[in-house]
Amino acid sequence: METGEQRRRWEYWWIALCFSFLLRFGQQVSTQIRYSIPEEVKEGSIVGNIAKDLGLDANTLVDRRFRIVSGSKEALFQVNQNNGELYIDKKIDREEACDGNSVCLINLKIAVENPLEIHYVGVEIKDVNDHSPGFPENEQRFEISESTVAGSRFELQTARDPDIGSNTIRLYKLAKNSYFELEMRDGDEEEKNPILVLLKPLDREQNSEHRLMLTAVDGGIPPKSGTLNIIISVQDINDNRPVCSKDIYSVTLPENTAIGTVIARVNATDSDQGLNGEVIYTLGKTSRRKVHEIFSLDSVTGEIQIKEPIDFEENEIHRLTVQATDKGQPSMTTDCRVILKITDENDNNPEIDVTSLSNIISEDSKIGTVISLISVSDKDTGVNGKVVCSLSDNVPFELKPSVQENMYSLITKERLDRELVSDYKITIKATDLGQPPLSSLKSFNVQVADVNDNKPEFLRNPLELYLMENNVPGASILSVTAFDKDMNDNALISYHVIRGDGTQNDMASFLNINSETGVIHALKSFDFETVKTFQFHVLATDSGSPSLSSNVTVNVFILDQNDNVPVILYPVSANGSAEGVEEIPRNVNAGHLVTKVRAYDADIGYNGWLLFSLQEVSEHSLFGLDRYTGQIRTLRSFTETDEAQQKLVILVKDNGNVSLSATATVIVKVVEPKEAFAASDVKNAVKDEEENNVTFYLIITLGSVSVLFLISIIVLIVMQCSKSTDCSSKYLQDANYDGTLCHSIQYRSGDKRYMLVGPRMSIGSTIVPGSNGNTLVIPDRRSKRDSGEA
Repeated sequence: METGEQRRRWEYWWIALCFSFLLRFGQQVSTQIRYSIPEEVKEGSIVGNIAKDLGLDANTLVDRRFRIVSGSKEALFQVNQNNGELYIDKKIDREEACDGNSVCLINLKIAVENPLEIHYVGVEIKDVNDHSPGFPENEQRFEISESTVAGSRFELQTARDPDIGSNTIRLYKLAKNSYFELEMRDGDEEEKNPILVLLKPLDREQNSEHRLMLTAVDGGIPPKSGTLNIIISVQDINDNRPVCSKDIYSVTLPENTAIGTVIARVNATDSDQGLNGEVIYTLGKTSRRKVHEIFSLDSVTGEIQIKEPIDFEENEIHRLTVQATDKGQPSMTTDCRVILKITDENDNNPEIDVTSLSNIISEDSKIGTVISLISVSDKDTGVNGKVVCSLSDNVPFELKPSVQENMYSLITKERLDRELVSDYKITIKATDLGQPPLSSLKSFNVQVADVNDNKPEFLRNPLELYLMENNVPGASILSVTAFDKDMNDNALISYHVIRGDGTQNDMASFLNINSETGVIHALKSFDFETVKTFQFHVLATDSGSPSLSSNVTVNVFILDQNDNVPVILYPVSANGSAEGVEEIPRNVNAGHLVTKVRAYDADIGYNGWLLFSLQEVSEHSLFGLDRYTGQIRTLRSFTETDEAQQKLVILVKDNGNVSLSATATVIVKVVEPKEAFAASDVKNAVKDEEENNVTFYLIITLGSVSVLFLISIIVLIVMQCSKSTDCSSKYLQDANYDGTLCHSIQYRSGDKRYMLVGPRMSIGSTIVPGSNGNTLVIPDRRSKRDSGEA
């Protein structure tokens, strides 16, 4: 006894010594703690207080780095270093975490340092009923023959529930029906497999498909369930004979019914399914041989068609036997009777024979010209053989009966015009008098040959051409085109310019035209200052025999270019240079008229609008120049310091796109008043003579321009009076002079008015682009006023 007690004391001492040694010298100590929680607990829920359960000081957890060092692959848990609690970091699905194991245990390794300690914690996840039973498929199909005996069994799908224990599947239920019941059979792993049992034979003709529902229920509280749709297709057997829809099929049809026409359709039905219910049709062997030659039978549809023409005179009644047979094994057959009655008809169409003399007729043929001979016939007799002929509408032809019966002549009844209709399609209709009447159509074409009965025509007459002066000789200025409604050579047109008497005023001699294209070239360069407008005629002639022709009038308007340099009229020296000397008293006041520079430009419009400017002056503050009138006036009184002689150079330029200019020099001598009075008589006499000369020149110039414009206006008025009012043109002339010579031309063409203007041109006028680039279109105030009143 003592020895045993000593041994036990020794063992206790050794264990205490080893435990003390481990506490002092060891580096880790393991302790096992186990918790239990249900699955699907929300995140942040507390599992337990590890520090408290292990006896660790919660205040030292942070310094000792209290943490989880291993566990599941996903961080499902976390520890709180402030209080040592273990909480859920992620919602846990037991079936996903443990893959269907009966016991779901998640092991965690907890570490603390100083000294290092490792603690093992196990968390068991308890199952909850969070899954419903489910079948592998939504539905299961069976094909069961109607000959299947009662008591036959069919295995159904087994449901699956991821939950365990009482939450897994507990029972199956089958929807109530009169043909099937449910039987349970033991399966693997103590599970039950549902079996479908047939209670009585099926009849496809009564019900070809049965739909059942199998329900699997688990043991959870509350229970959950899943369903499987069972579809049973009843397979047919050949247990029914085909049945004809009629005992006798009776059909009446006319003779000569078109080949291929369906005259009857035999219909037999079989209540079986598939091949057992498919019916094929054949002509019975008892039918006459002629029946097989005349009629054909569609084996699938039962349609009887005509294969050969039916003739009432050969046979009035045809009797057929049609056998309806299904495709079952063995097959079943039924005979169907068909009686065809034939009726007599008007079965011959009239025939038309056309004998054409010619299918081409000239458009100038006379009324009554014979084109073709027509004969008709009908194989029928009596009323059915009587034929009436008619002609298609809207053709200039008619049928003329002949002395011989059923003979006709096709003749013209109207004048022909190829330009309106070049080809006629003639249709002859022959109709017999049978009931119903039969008819035939015969069509043929008649072409109308062309004759030269149309002369060339121009789209517009007259034509207007606006041509810029200084055109390049030999360049094309216009292209004219005429049209001829005829064809071939009768429509081949050549062009010619009608020459005049060859005088100087005949501008046609300076024009050349391409006879094939109608392109007109100018052989010379025209000068606006020489000729402003002229007229010529173009003749268009076709190549027919005899040829026809027409002409067009072309009114040409020459447009001005800035090609004339301003001419200084005053001052002009004795040697012809633009220089002059003016003497004025020293005591004149500001605004005194020293002299007036006069100039002329042969151009018109902006090209002839002259402006004056001081190009050079000795004293800018002493003299001023009016840019429009050319008047030179003093700006202030003379002083003792002013030079006795002042030189002024005046620049005169027009307003063309590229302006041209000329200069005049005026020497102004300042004299004392006495000298001025002494020389005034002589100078006034000279100046009066010069002014008279200038005035004379201006009168001659204005008169020449006016006469030239007046002649042009008269010629154009005479020409336009012979034309339509739409193409008439009106020309007006206006010549003004105010320091420069200006010209303006106004004319009207159709509903537009044009104006070639000088310096007083309307500000609101616009330049029309194109060949008449220097022509201004003046708004028609009258038309605007009329439209405003309307």
